[in-house]
Amino acid sequence: MIDIEIMQDASEIIHYDSPEISYAVQERLLSNYTDMRALCHWHDDVELLYIFDGEMNYDVNGRHYLFKKGDTIFINSRQLHYGYDHDQHECEFMVVLIHPELLKASNYMYRRYVLPILNYATDIVIIENNSPSGAVFAQLFENIRLCRKQDKSCHEFQLLGYFYEMWSILYENCNIEDNVTSNQENPDIQIQKQMVSYIYQHYQEHITLEDIASAGMVSRSKCCKIFQKYLSQSPISFLNDYRMEISCNLLSDTTFSITQIATSCGFNHLSYYSKMFLQRYGCTPNTYRKMHQTAS
Repeated sequence: MIDIEIMQDASEIIHYDSPEISYAVQERLLSNYTDMRALCHWHDDVELLYIFDGEMNYDVNGRHYLFKKGDTIFINSRQLHYGYDHDQHECEFMVVLIHPELLKASNYMYRRYVLPILNYATDIVIIENNSPSGAVFAQLFENIRLCRKQDKSCHEFQLLGYFYEMWSILYENCNIEDNVTSNQENPDIQIQKQMVSYIYQHYQEHITLEDIASAGMVSRSKCCKIFQKYLSQSPISFLNDYRMEISCNLLSDTTFSITQIATSCGFNHLSYYSKMFLQRYGCTPNTYRKMHQTAS
């Protein structure tokens, strides 16, 4: 299982392909994630995602999308997002993460072509598979895949060339002059990030709805409305889902007892944890551990 690592502000820790160059290329299956759902997260890096096969539901700042085979998706810096599939359908995809600083080879080009997109009024750009740009992106992602497999001594130069070409196509697909805006974040999204950050940092403790709302400095009703808008679930449901995901990683990767895992994930009673686990995953924690440790 893939475990998204989270910093204290709940932004994702990106492990770059090279410590000297701030990019990461990741080929993934949706089934790599617990319950076919990635954690809600954000990062300073811009993200380009390509669907090689299958479909994926995606949420960006509370808006829902369905991406299909051949679609390319650009997600701007610091946007709240996650992918999932409730029906357990597989999806094969590639993610390219690029820190904006990597595109700063020329200050003029950075100001002319990069900053306008970082300050773009839309947090997501979708290039569909049947568009002219979609075909070009498909070839670029295939080139990136091939380049990484060959692993030549100068492959970083080739990859950077592909990244810059992607950016030029992306720029052409953005109606920049009509959509440039200030980079000020929606206050509700900032509140959502604060509340999610609180849950990520304190999930081991006894947390109430009041605690989560206080982290965002809003009322309990406002807290519930924000969670429903941006994550399509209640705050307590999100908390329990996160606790469950952490417990799955501990079951797969450690030798802690089931009781230790339940307690460390914030569940005070083993029976309650086991009941919730069975309802969610269709098996007991012990059976899950045996299946996934054997697979490993």
